[in-house]
Amino acid sequence: MTSPEFSSDVEAIRSIDAVPVILSMVKHITGMRFAAVARVTEQKWIACAVDDSINFGLQPGGELVLESTICHEIRQHRKPVIFGHASQHSVFSLHHTPRIYGLESYISIPIIKANGDFFGTLCAIDSVTAKLDDPAIEKTLTLFAQLIAMNLDTQRDLLAAQASLVDANESARLREQFIAVLGHDLRTPLSAIRMSAELLQTQSADKRSLGLVAAIRQSSVRMGTLIENVLDFARGRMGGGIPSKRQVVDDLERTLRLTVDEIQSSNPAARLSSSIAIPAGVYCDPLRISQLLSNLLGNAVTHGSTTAPISVQAYADDDDVVISVTNQGEPIPANLVPLLFEPFTRSESGQRGEGLGLGLYIASQIATAHGGSLKVTSTPESGTNFTARFPGKQKWL
Repeated sequence: MTSPEFSSDVEAIRSIDAVPVILSMVKHITGMRFAAVARVTEQKWIACAVDDSINFGLQPGGELVLESTICHEIRQHRKPVIFGHASQHSVFSLHHTPRIYGLESYISIPIIKANGDFFGTLCAIDSVTAKLDDPAIEKTLTLFAQLIAMNLDTQRDLLAAQASLVDANESARLREQFIAVLGHDLRTPLSAIRMSAELLQTQSADKRSLGLVAAIRQSSVRMGTLIENVLDFARGRMGGGIPSKRQVVDDLERTLRLTVDEIQSSNPAARLSSSIAIPAGVYCDPLRISQLLSNLLGNAVTHGSTTAPISVQAYADDDDVVISVTNQGEPIPANLVPLLFEPFTRSESGQRGEGLGLGLYIASQIATAHGGSLKVTSTPESGTNFTARFPGKQKWL
């Protein structure tokens, strides 16, 4: 019975379809009647595959006492051992292995994997003499041993790839669970908080209470935006981009005006100046375009000057739709500009403001999903401007 420690080695050799043919060829080339592939370690000699015509008594999984074999020595010096007439050999006539097993002819070739690990040997034995002085015999068996090693390496790489795939599938499953938590377990109580704040706002006349309710409502809106951003980031990384459902819409202008009103309502101290003129028949995902504008405005409110107005422009430029948000204040350092549309950049760069640094990344991904782009300029004279541009007409292929 194969030791559990070596069952995987026996199975690895068994799964190599060429091994039975190799053992048969070894017997044919050498004229010997027993051939095997052996796993040889510091403690064990285990037969992994056997072609036996002399009833030696070994089966795959069978074991010999390590110290009784020559393979024990081969594992140490990693060189082939070949003799065809042990009783007449200057060294092996005195060696214990031929005497123990009654051998006259013997050949054993080391099997060494690509990483240098010694696996074992490809060997042949017989109780009668054999003519083994032809160099082609050693060369051919060495090639057979290398072929076995290559197959073992391929199996190892395949198992590693399968393990990586299992890990990737597990990671994907955990990401899906994470999205489910965000999508349900967080958004549901958050909606309840927001609705409760709105209800309290209509029922309270106390100025201090109204201020607290307004703060709760504003925080819940900001938290909702963070949750949506993380959801979109996770979905985008899983599916190769943020999903969008583009269609021909006639009321994108109204959608964008409502977005500006929502930002103004959530940030009453901010000064927003908007000019929005979008024609009907724009091919887009209106909810995603609204999200793009909301993220750009949220960024401007957080990082712009509190004394200067934020300018919002949305218009058609030939067949393109252009959405532009400009705020005044300290310009963005030049070394940070290339990083603005990367996720989590804000926390890594030490910028002031709240959030995870996903807003601009998601806005950029939405523009890309619409076949467009999002660009930024930032100077002390003109302020910081983000401009999204995307084709507003459907292109039929």
